[in-house]
Amino acid sequence: MTPTVHATAVALDGRAVLLLGPSGAGKSDLALRLIDRGWRLVADDRVVLTVRDGALWASAPAPIAGLIEVRGVGIVAEPALREARVALVIDLAGTPERLPEAASRDFGGIAIPCAMLSPRDESAPLKVERALQARVPAVKAPVPAAPALPAETPPILIVSGMSGAGKSSTLKALEDLDYEAVDNLPLDMVDSLFNSAEGGDGPPRPLAFGIDTRTRAFDAEALVVRLRTLRAEGVDIRLLYLDCSDDELTRRFSETRRRHPLAADRPAADGIGRERTLTAPLRRWADMVIDTTGLSVADLRRRIAEQLGRSADGGLTVTIESFGFAAGLPRDADLVFDMRFLANPHWDVALRPLTGEDPAVAAYVAADPAFAPAVDRIADLLLTLLPRYGAEGKAYLTIAVGCTGGRHRSVAVACELHDRLTAAGHAPLLVHRDVASNGNDAAILTAAPLTGQGSAT
Repeated sequence: MTPTVHATAVALDGRAVLLLGPSGAGKSDLALRLIDRGWRLVADDRVVLTVRDGALWASAPAPIAGLIEVRGVGIVAEPALREARVALVIDLAGTPERLPEAASRDFGGIAIPCAMLSPRDESAPLKVERALQARVPAVKAPVPAAPALPAETPPILIVSGMSGAGKSSTLKALEDLDYEAVDNLPLDMVDSLFNSAEGGDGPPRPLAFGIDTRTRAFDAEALVVRLRTLRAEGVDIRLLYLDCSDDELTRRFSETRRRHPLAADRPAADGIGRERTLTAPLRRWADMVIDTTGLSVADLRRRIAEQLGRSADGGLTVTIESFGFAAGLPRDADLVFDMRFLANPHWDVALRPLTGEDPAVAAYVAADPAFAPAVDRIADLLLTLLPRYGAEGKAYLTIAVGCTGGRHRSVAVACELHDRLTAAGHAPLLVHRDVASNGNDAAILTAAPLTGQGSAT
């Protein structure tokens, strides 16, 4: 039996969710929002259901395979699975109950768990994911294979972002990490570059190429679509977005006397504002964002090496970074812990010139009665969160530990957390942002800007 039903199907990790409801109920809109979160389209508007091997499978009728209706835009192409096993039904037609009882729908003798949701809720995609997690355990369901690729394919990194944020310096740093780097590459040449790398002798080298608003026919939305298509085809391709504060970008262009590429006859601030709007989709979709506002060229190169040089396995790269609140929060911090409640070694004249890496300072900080319970709870929290971040596909996580000046308490705690996570089987990176500053624990700390060791890029 292969009935066709009026529905939309999307899948996550090989498990398909069937969205049921009348025309205009919001099936395609909800599917689009789920796809935006990493789901894959199976079929839109009409779904072919097939009972096979004791399971229900969903696929698209041939004429509409790989197509989805986007209201106000039209019918657009979307990378899609040829088939996926149906694990859950979401009914969009009725009124959801606050605390519903377990329910199911029968399709050809196969009972499928069912939930009722309102597709217009802002949280609807999250509710679909939670319903799938609650009702259907993750399984390794067969997924149709993507188009075959060579056994060894080089990873590709796109470097983009704001002009003046350090793209040229980043590409040079990547060359030092054995990347083949190309700047200002038109998107339609990606396939040619990829194929040429496959034809060389020896193991293929990873590729890095810069794309920004200077690129001919630059279109951020089209670039995002192309990235997602390549990923669906099995290409290991990631996007790095370089950001920087508007004030710092203006200063860099002023110091180097360069014109902003989007403001040839206008103030640099106008070009910066326009570029931020044009590149917003790239920042939203980036696998990694590095803010270079307070980074020197050396800092940026170190950050690139830390983030990319040790993440070849594709897992979660964890960075523990100590810092001083006097110099501001790290702009790329995901989690921030404040250590200013601990006893401050700065007020001990003998300890003041030392740092939290010195045993005497570490012992002083650890002697505070609040140290052990606080660090125990933070470590437990991190050990709980890290696997979850990894399961959700997050590639990079920065844990920021701060005190006033960033030289004593934050450094000692960061080292302790690094040791605990390492003992638990993780491999976190350890960075002390402000440890090289002067000994005044309340000083306003500064960092050499990118333009201080080279031209703005």
